[in-house]
This record gives sequence, C-alpha cells and structure tokens, in this order.
Amino acid sequence: MQTITHFINGSHTDTSERTAQVFEPATGEQRATVSLASAVEVAGAIELAKRAHKSWSQVSPLNRARVLFKFKALVENNIDELAELVTREHGKVLDDAKGEIIRGLEVVEFACGIPHLLKGEHTEQVGGGVDAWCVNQSLGVVAGIAPFNFPVMVPMWMFPIAIASGNTFIMKPSEKDPSSVMRLAELLSEAGLPDGVFNVVNGDKEAVDALLTHKDIQAVSFVGSTPIAEYIYETASKHGKRVQALGGAKNHMLLMPDADMDQAVGALMGAAYGSAGERCMAISVVLAVGNSGDELVKKLLPQIAALRVGNGITPEMDMGPLISTQHLAKVTNYVETGVKEGATLLADGRELTVKDHQQGYFLGGCLFDNVTPEMTIYKEEIFGPVLAIVRVDDYSEALELINEHEFGNGTAIFTQSGEAARHFCHHVQVGMVGVNVPIPVPMAFHSFGGWKRSLFGPLHMHGPDGVRFYTKRKAITARWPKPKHAQAEFVMPTMK
Repeated sequence: MQTITHFINGSHTDTSERTAQVFEPATGEQRATVSLASAVEVAGAIELAKRAHKSWSQVSPLNRARVLFKFKALVENNIDELAELVTREHGKVLDDAKGEIIRGLEVVEFACGIPHLLKGEHTEQVGGGVDAWCVNQSLGVVAGIAPFNFPVMVPMWMFPIAIASGNTFIMKPSEKDPSSVMRLAELLSEAGLPDGVFNVVNGDKEAVDALLTHKDIQAVSFVGSTPIAEYIYETASKHGKRVQALGGAKNHMLLMPDADMDQAVGALMGAAYGSAGERCMAISVVLAVGNSGDELVKKLLPQIAALRVGNGITPEMDMGPLISTQHLAKVTNYVETGVKEGATLLADGRELTVKDHQQGYFLGGCLFDNVTPEMTIYKEEIFGPVLAIVRVDDYSEALELINEHEFGNGTAIFTQSGEAARHFCHHVQVGMVGVNVPIPVPMAFHSFGGWKRSLFGPLHMHGPDGVRFYTKRKAITARWPKPKHAQAEFVMPTMK
C-alpha cells in the first residue's frame, strides 16, 4: 500500500503519526494512505519556507519566470500521468482531467509574464527635484488550501503567481486526492525551483488551523464550501492575514423562449453532468421562461438516459463516480429530499448500476422539474449530477430569483436577444456571467471569483487580482537636495 507523506524543502518526508485512507472512487478500493500533518510539522515547513524566501525573493523576476517556463514544459510532457492520478483519486474522466490540467497551465503561462506584471509606476518631478515611484514586492510565506474537485487546476491557480512574485508557498491539498499535487512538487524541483520555495503539507483541520494562525503565514487562498470558506476568512483575518476564500455556488441558467434549444441542451448536459456535477461552476438550476421548459425537458431526457457513466479510466465515458461513499450518500439524500418536498423527479440516477464496479460511488444523472425556490434542492449546493428546473413566467421573475439567492458565483443566459443579454449582464448580481456560454470561467489573464456568499475577501483568483493578492505595494518619494536645504521643516510638506 502506497504511503503519501509531505513534500518539504525539496524532498519527501517521513510518515506522520496520523494518517487517512485514499480511495479510488470507481472501485471503492483503498488506493493509498496519506499522512496528516501535526501543527508542529506544519510549523517546521513554514520555517523552512521562511528561510527560502530570503534568497528566492531576491531572484530576478525574469529568472523566476524561466523556472516556470521549464515547469510548464514538464507538465505538458507528463500530462497523461497527471491526468491518470486525478482520475484514479477523484473519479472524473481522463479527458476532463486533462482539461483541468490545461486550465491550470494557462495560469502558469500568465505567471511567466511576471517581469511585466510586477512593473511599478514612476512619476518624474512630482515636485521641485522630487521623483515618486511604486514597486510591487513579495509578501513572504503564503498558503493555499485546495478542494478535492480540481486537485491540479486549483493549486495551479494559486502557486504559479505566488512564487513568480517572489513568495514561498505552502500547499495543503485535499486529503482525498493528494497524489497529483505531490507530482507537481516533484516537477517544480525538476524545473530548478530551489528547495523550500514550494512545499506540500497533507493534513486535515489541524494542519489547516496551523496555517491560518501561524504568525509567518502572510496570506491564505482557499477554495471549498461556503461554511468552510467563511471559517477560513474569519480565522485567518483575525490573525492578520490576507485572505481570498472562494465558497459554494448555485449557478443558474436563464433559458429564454427564443434560445437555440439544441445549443442550450448540449451546453447544459456538459455543465450540469460533467465531472458528476462536482464543479463550483456547474449549472444546477435552469430558470425556464414561459413555455421553454416543455421543449427543454423533451430534449434533455433522452440525452440524460444516454449518458455513458463508468470508470473514468475507460475511454469515451461522459461521467465518472462521485468522490467518496460519504458524498454519494449526501447527494442521494438530496434527491430523496427533493421527492419528499414535491419536486417531480423525471430522471432518477439512483437506478444506475455500473458493470463490474458495484462498489464504486456512482450516481446517474438526475433531473427534477417543477422545483420551487422554497425547496432544499433549490436553496442548497448539492455538488452532484442533479439538475433542477424552475418554471418562471418571464425574464424579470428569473432575474429576481438569481439576485435573491445567497450565492453569486456564476450564471448564464441563453437567448438570441442582444437586448436581453445586455440587460442581464448589467443587472445580474453574480461574479461571472456567460451569454450562450454555460460555464463562464474566465481565462487566466482575467480573474475568477463570485459575489455574495460565494467569495470572502476583496480580491478574485488568478489574473490581475492574483498579482495584487500576492504582492504588497511600496510607494517611494525621493529628492537629492543641496546641502543648504538640509534644515528642519515643521509644515506639512507639499510639492512645489
């Protein structure tokens, strides 16, 4: 049985006293044992990262970028291996695993431009013989806490910009699927990253709390559920740290009667059931305006029935298993709750069986109709292959429902009306908006983040906000007066 430890100061460590099991979701079999770091072990990693920061922060941005260029090439050369690690421990199909790695690489590519991104501002002659300029400098040791659903992409939305900016990094991956991040750490070392710049600490709440409270951690980036995001934000902020904590979502698609229905259905199938719905940007609610719901249901049901669900390692699968037996039970309970509360279950994924994988954590695509805003399956994030259709009379009613929901992560409108789309983009209270695009995840050179209880903290992830988050600005004002001007000045200085 493989034992996954930690990666600290350029090498793998000994096994911790406490461990947890890592399972393969498609088979239900234990795949490995992962170490759970103690607070003492986390503190040791932070101390080594702090020492590494002294030299790494003095490396030129150009040479830091060159390490990332080499890392990018290594990830591309090893993408099949990384994708299999993701599929074995998370369950998503191989093509989807490769897709998340590519989306992570886009941030690496963005971070390779750090010499330009770190450029400050300069104003000559702000006053008589006085110049002023601003520089962007690293924070020190920063930490990332990643979720299980994107074990490669989310860490790569964090650490490339952080280390390119001159920080050193402590990564705490999900203990459910940690192997791919460990492999990334090895590739970073192979690319020439100095020891101690990037470290992986596996663990549970004890490790997380150690990161949130340690005096030498300057910033914490997190992606996960809203209750945990709120806890991360409150705890780390109380200890004087910068925080970006991305929480849960209930992403709505607003379907107008004039939409291209075939296009909408095709987009919705991938957005609702891709990765078994375990995406923070998954579409989980359709607001069907007018009579659009009838045609939507008619076209959706055959495609849901045709979903190819099985082991993600098997070629040409559409959907794999859920992450764990506990999460399978949780999502199944939501389906049962929806039925009890009066929603119409048109497609019941609980009836699914996968040949030769009876112990796997599989649930087929589920579809509810006649869902109302008072129902649990409308209000709460399910994080599984469960899609809810809410019938609404008009556009205004749909917009109001989206704006009243506690989450504001992503949304989409499908329509042929430029007027409706423009109004929606301007008035919807959500952080990321798609127009005839079901999962509007911004490219790496923009920033990713939601509104309301989908994000805690003022800055979004990667893109320009990522550079702002991982750097601090220093303003410098300088003059070189002649000796006769060296005298006390008791009046508030002004520029002349």
